Amino acid sequence: MKTGFKSGIQAMCIAVAFIGTSICTQALAAPVAVKNDTAQAQQHSDKTPVTPVATAKSSDADDGVVSINTASAEALAQAMNGVGLKKAQSIVSYREEYGPFKALEQLQEVPGIGSALVERNLSHIKL
Repeated sequence: MKTGFKSGIQAMCIAVAFIGTSICTQALAAPVAVKNDTAQAQQHSDKTPVTPVATAKSSDADDGVVSINTASAEALAQAMNGVGLKKAQSIVSYREEYGPFKALEQLQEVPGIGSALVERNLSHIKL
């Protein structure tokens, strides 16, 4: 009876691994459709009016770089690697309580933010 149960658990683990792999593969293989206004204008005929598409950048973001002193929690979570909405909200709460950050390394004072996380995101953040 034990070997049947073990085999069932092993089969289930293998199935879950295959499902996870296929989901990750699909996410990585999905093409990202990013087009600028010029490319869109070239695709439309002269008869079809072209409306400019708003860029995905917020006023706080510069080429994927976000200000830790002005960005919303959502913008921080989107721009920073390893920072979800909860940690981003902690950054905003810290900033509201103690004032603006004076150095990027000061992020380490926020609970849940360590030196490795700050170093990993130095190219994604600014003051």
